[in-house]
Amino acid sequence: MATLIRPTRRTILKGAAASTFVLAAPPVIGQATFKVAGLHASPVENAWNSRLHGAMVEAASDGAIEYVFSEGIAATDYGRAAREYAESGVDLIVGEAYAVEREIRQIAEDYPQVAFLMGSSGQPSGDNFGTFGTWNHEGAYLAGMLAGRMSETGKFGSVGAIPIPEVNLLINGFRAGVDAVRPDAEHLIGFIGTFFDPPKAREAGLAQIDAGADILFGERIGTADAAKERGIKAIGSLIDYTPRYPETVFANAMWYFRPLLDAAVADKQAGGPNARDYTPYCLMKEGGNDILYTESMVPADAIPAMEEARAAIKAGTLEVPVDMSEPT
Repeated sequence: MATLIRPTRRTILKGAAASTFVLAAPPVIGQATFKVAGLHASPVENAWNSRLHGAMVEAASDGAIEYVFSEGIAATDYGRAAREYAESGVDLIVGEAYAVEREIRQIAEDYPQVAFLMGSSGQPSGDNFGTFGTWNHEGAYLAGMLAGRMSETGKFGSVGAIPIPEVNLLINGFRAGVDAVRPDAEHLIGFIGTFFDPPKAREAGLAQIDAGADILFGERIGTADAAKERGIKAIGSLIDYTPRYPETVFANAMWYFRPLLDAAVADKQAGGPNARDYTPYCLMKEGGNDILYTESMVPADAIPAMEEARAAIKAGTLEVPVDMSEPT
């Protein structure tokens, strides 16, 4: 079994001033010698980062990898952290390239012996820079099917971060699921302009409720707070929000990073290259996403059609559209 030792939020990079940046030490130690470093721009409690972090902690506990991580890394420190890890002898660096795309790709070129697996809207590059998107749109589609049968007003709110392809995909998936069972639905969509600002997401959700929405899809943390405050239902994304909001969140579009991690580790252990798009491992048929819902909170007559669609998606006979256009 692995032992996780969490650092405090202070920098221990040589020569760096105190900040919210953390270089974790000692590592999470498994029985394997394959070393993975996680670079998290947000705290690991953030929904998206928690999925990466949780999968890597789990892999370390299984003895598949050794894991070290940094969290709360500013864009100005991200490249330095990546270089520190690359020079420390890790085999794989996992993180996000959205705010540092050009810099992190150059760093990967400088360290061809290290594999990189980065959340990115761009393409793989070189021999060692793999990419992935966050595709839990199938789970969002199924949640939308349930929501479509539950709304009294026919108005549905969605709160997202920034209209990048992966966020657009998720909101569009939810909207498609609603429309599949309720073609006359009206969708209210807002973006908060950042990846982590729960109070701002709450405010956006309240505005949508004021405009008539009686179900909220929360691509961002904080949306369910608005729903709870006003006594309506909400849907979570990436993680299971139901324990935190047991009377509010009835379904969650879950995302599981472990299939992507396992594939990247296997590629590196086999000698590479790792320069490929790992996004297909997010699909439901690969175990990369799914829906979790509380049956007692959902109308009984809404479940059979949703479960039929769920089985078809897993079997590959139903394809949820990959729509990355900005929702309006």
